[in-house]
Amino acid sequence: MVTYRVVILTAIVLLSASLFASRLMAADMSGFMMKDGKMMMMKDGQATEQMKNDMTLPDGTKVMTNGMVKMKDGKEMHMKDGQMMMMDGKMMEGGKAMDMMKK
Repeated sequence: MVTYRVVILTAIVLLSASLFASRLMAADMSGFMMKDGKMMMMKDGQATEQMKNDMTLPDGTKVMTNGMVKMKDGKEMHMKDGQMMMMDGKMMEGGKAMDMMKK
């Protein structure tokens, strides 16, 4: 009976921790996302509005309204639907960090 309670309590703690972690991750999801061929501004994991001006991120990466991204080292890429540029200059795709060297 004690083992059963320990298992249930452990399951509750793990479930609570995973729900809390997903909320924290969504709060960190601010940046720019290509959605349906348009560059959208993202805040807390939600598209807020269409991007109106080119933006330069703190790390020197430039994100343009047409979906072009120019790194401070001069490398360029065009974002595809579902890709997101985080405010720290990291590219995400499908919720996972993306290697910028791919092309």
